[in-house]
Amino acid sequence: MNSNNGHYTASHQQLRPESISVFIEGINLILSRWIGLQLAIKNEWSGRDSRQKSEQFVNDIFSWFSLSKVPLYVDDLEHMLDEKMLLTFNTEIDDGSIEEVAEELIIVYEDCLQGSHESVEKLRKSNSGAEFVSQHKQASIYTLSYYYSTRI
Repeated sequence: MNSNNGHYTASHQQLRPESISVFIEGINLILSRWIGLQLAIKNEWSGRDSRQKSEQFVNDIFSWFSLSKVPLYVDDLEHMLDEKMLLTFNTEIDDGSIEEVAEELIIVYEDCLQGSHESVEKLRKSNSGAEFVSQHKQASIYTLSYYYSTRI
């Protein structure tokens, strides 16, 4: 992760195929720990399909990283996360967690770009949301299918 006037950027490269599923798992692990998002899902603040919307959120984050043709700035990611939470989950987050989530996502992405899965391994070990991850395996499969279908 590079610092540009205090604004972190991620390298813009393609993930290797073996790192794609690890990155998606990392996204799921990070989102499973985000209390604001989990409350929005549990309480169905975006309606009965809140769980499905959270799966689409994973896809949107993955697409933000993988389909961008310009440098990736953490400020832009924060804006995207904030906008999605507001528009999709009717939730305004002002506890500083958006910045934390964005930074974690950038770190995991950079690790995966380098072929290292250390940050995801740390998340696996520290995450108490194992059941959430298993529920999102289908979302990961869908995201992989979507990724490959857009590349063909």
